[in-house]
Order: sequence, then structure tokens, then C-alpha cells
Amino acid sequence: MREMTATPDQRGTAGTPLPVRRIARIPVLALGTALGSFFALTFVLCVLFDLWFPALAMNPVWAPLLPGFVWISWPSFFLGLVESIAYGWYIALVFGPLYNFFVTRAEAGPRTRNC
Repeated sequence: MREMTATPDQRGTAGTPLPVRRIARIPVLALGTALGSFFALTFVLCVLFDLWFPALAMNPVWAPLLPGFVWISWPSFFLGLVESIAYGWYIALVFGPLYNFFVTRAEAGPRTRNC
């Protein structure tokens, strides 16, 4: 019978190392700026849409979402704009750190227990 012996590259080496793919973390400042700008631009476009097509106006939907917003005056417009930006920052300040926390945990891999 032939005895199986390990070759030198099978004795304790792991073989070809695979590249480690790191999951990107989200920069909270960039996320807040992007979301705030996106919500502000969306708010302005929605106001313009409502002015051009008053029969299809969405401003009744905004009342519960934007406290203090009434259709339409300059102070109300700027209040809605500021609130839209604030919603974007709120999402960034809550979602960004949570995502980064869980990505960091996922990169660490599963924890082993020694019982």
C-alpha cells in the first residue's frame, strides 16, 4: 500500500492568500450634505410642480411632514426648505453611524467562544 505524505506546500500553509475586501464606511458629513441637498432640491421641485399644476398639488400631504408649513408664502417656503434639509441631516446622523458600526462588526468576523 502506498503511504500518503504531505507535500511541502500542504504542510501548514494556507495556500494563495485571497485579497481582503474591505467594506467602505460612510462619511457622515458627506451623507448629511448629500441628503440635505437632495431633500431641499426635491422640496423646491415639488413646490414648482404644485404652482404649475394646482389641480395635482401635493401640499396637503406636506402638512403632517413639515410642521408649520402652509401653502404658500415666502416664510413658509423657507421653513419647508430648512425642515427638508434638517430631515436629510437627521437621517445622516442616525443612519451613518449605525451603518458604520455594523460594517465594523461585520469586518471583524464572527467571534469564537472558548467554553
